Amino acid sequence: MNSPEAFADEVVEGILAAYPESLRSAGAANRALVRADAPTPGKVGIVTGGGSGHLPVFLGYVGSGLATAVAIGNVFSAQSSDAALAAIEAADAGAGVLCLYGNYTGDRLNFDLACDLAQANGIRTTSVRVADDVASAPADRASERRGVAGLFFAYKCVGAAAERGDDLDKVTAVARRVVESVRSMGVGLAPSILPTSGKPTFSLGENEMEIGIGIHGEPGQRRGELLSADEVADQLLDAVLPELEVSAESRIAVLVNGLGATPPEELYVVYRRLHQRLEKMDVTVHRAYVGEYATSLEMAGLSVSVLRLDEELKQLLDAPAHSPFFSQRDLR
Repeated sequence: MNSPEAFADEVVEGILAAYPESLRSAGAANRALVRADAPTPGKVGIVTGGGSGHLPVFLGYVGSGLATAVAIGNVFSAQSSDAALAAIEAADAGAGVLCLYGNYTGDRLNFDLACDLAQANGIRTTSVRVADDVASAPADRASERRGVAGLFFAYKCVGAAAERGDDLDKVTAVARRVVESVRSMGVGLAPSILPTSGKPTFSLGENEMEIGIGIHGEPGQRRGELLSADEVADQLLDAVLPELEVSAESRIAVLVNGLGATPPEELYVVYRRLHQRLEKMDVTVHRAYVGEYATSLEMAGLSVSVLRLDEELKQLLDAPAHSPFFSQRDLR
């Protein structure tokens, strides 16, 4: 880093300089970015946002078949309502705008205010909050859960729905169905360090791990001794499957997500175990994604997300998409 206080702004400056053909600023402060080709007349806009420090979430999923615009906050801090409003205005093409983001208090308050202001200016908006982290609240309080790597599946399916020309009500319904159909849980092995304070977000003993860690280092369900990759995979899978009622002949998508400092090889070791378990259950893994999709600076650890698919979600997941940080060909 140069200056910790300038870190988030300099990251955005670097991304804009690297990908001018894909992204442009939607505000003087560079805290709202939009697809370079947006808006497309008649197409529903998809706006997301949240704190920096999680690349490729959030701004990494602004692109074709994905989100239209993003509002950017400081590291692990919510985007401002001004940035959210600028992103909504930049994404609006006359068909309305869906705001799709993680379930955190600051994000919710600032997006709610921005949506009120946008609607007062004649822009129809809807909001869906992703709340996929099973470790952060029990099932009977699912609306209180945090949004973590399951956001990726929401961007992918909702972006495809908007791309094919669905109206705002249908796009919003797809977003809600993804939220109902995705569950995640993570494990932390070492903390990230906040740039402005220089302090770790949590502490662990040399041979400890935190099961159920949050993407900002929020406490998990329990702390215990370091487990093997297979044991970690088993515990995470056993936590996310029951609420989705996954059984023989179910069709799912699986995401093994690195949190920033875990080698890709280790992620594949974990996926290997997940695949073995799911094969024994006669569950079909329609698509597997392994890599860094929602990070936490240099946190060591990973998360597992499962999306239960119906026929429409399968088609939306398979649709092509492209951003500077994610690309998928149409394999249908």
